[in-house]
Amino acid sequence: MSDKSLLYIDLKQQLQTWAQDAGFQDLGITDQVPENHLQHLRQWLADGFHGEMSYMADRLALREQPEQLQPGCLRIISLRMDYASEENLPVHLLDDPTRAYVARYTLGRDYHKVIRPRLADLSRKMLDWLEDHDIQGHTARGFTDSAPVLEKAIAERAGLGWVGKNTLLLNEKAGSLFFVAEILTDIPLPVDPPYQGTHCGSCRRCIDVCPTDAIVAPFRLDARRCISYLTIESREAIPEPFRKPMGNRIFGCDDCQLYCPWNKFARSSAEPDFQPRHQLDQAELLSLFLWDEATFLKRTEGSAIRRTGYEGWQRNLAVALGNGEASDAVIRALRERRLGASDLVAEHIDWALAQLTEQDSTQHC
Repeated sequence: MSDKSLLYIDLKQQLQTWAQDAGFQDLGITDQVPENHLQHLRQWLADGFHGEMSYMADRLALREQPEQLQPGCLRIISLRMDYASEENLPVHLLDDPTRAYVARYTLGRDYHKVIRPRLADLSRKMLDWLEDHDIQGHTARGFTDSAPVLEKAIAERAGLGWVGKNTLLLNEKAGSLFFVAEILTDIPLPVDPPYQGTHCGSCRRCIDVCPTDAIVAPFRLDARRCISYLTIESREAIPEPFRKPMGNRIFGCDDCQLYCPWNKFARSSAEPDFQPRHQLDQAELLSLFLWDEATFLKRTEGSAIRRTGYEGWQRNLAVALGNGEASDAVIRALRERRLGASDLVAEHIDWALAQLTEQDSTQHC
């Protein structure tokens, strides 16, 4: 083994220490995107399961060939950062018609803002370390859910876990309540063995509990039916068949994680930025619906919730209120907000009022 090869082995050990110091819980390295996952993606796109997410198809070539995204790419460093709060599995919130359910990953600061600078710092440390050892000319660039990278496939190939029946990455020591990120580099670091097999077995809880039957088969998710897609990615009206199943889920959906047996191993994160803000982990639906746009922008500053926009926020909350209790306060708030609402929001308010009116008349029969 050459002296330079030994240096790259030493660098990998240094990188693992730096990553841990930066708040990452795991790290693996691979040299390729698995072909079986690429085939799965191509079929998923052909089936139209991506819905309005046209960027998934438009940038397929970059997902297939990381070297087009980062010239000279030889290795992909995959990293895991846990985000679970102390209350990892708040299933009880789904049964409270007055409370809002917000996907756990969005309760704190936007993970992009937390992880990106740490990836940049890790990249810089690697390059500086190499320069200190008279090796120059290398490059490294970090990404986290912000570029056409097959993150879960790469993480599986790098040994961080397996892609489960719910299409999420699972780790036998940490469940699935974590983020993954990547550093693409031309540094020839030693690669890790890919994760072998799965540990889902005959379990199909994620499939059975999905409120909208979005997991149409093991390992196959139709995003057009997924509440996360409907409440975050979609800018259109939520199809009526999916409004009742949404319940009180106003931003994202965690059901396929909440009921996954592996998440009993999910680790609480010590990262301060991931702690809930503005009590969004237990907020009342009506209180959130009463936010004006200025309040929404202020309360979601630095949060991933901004992605849905104020109009989407109102749309989602109107549906959740329509699935809740027919109180005078809720009906009054819906009617008042109906005045001056956009066509999109008005449609969902009208639906909610119809649901609550029907509920109210039934109760008084």
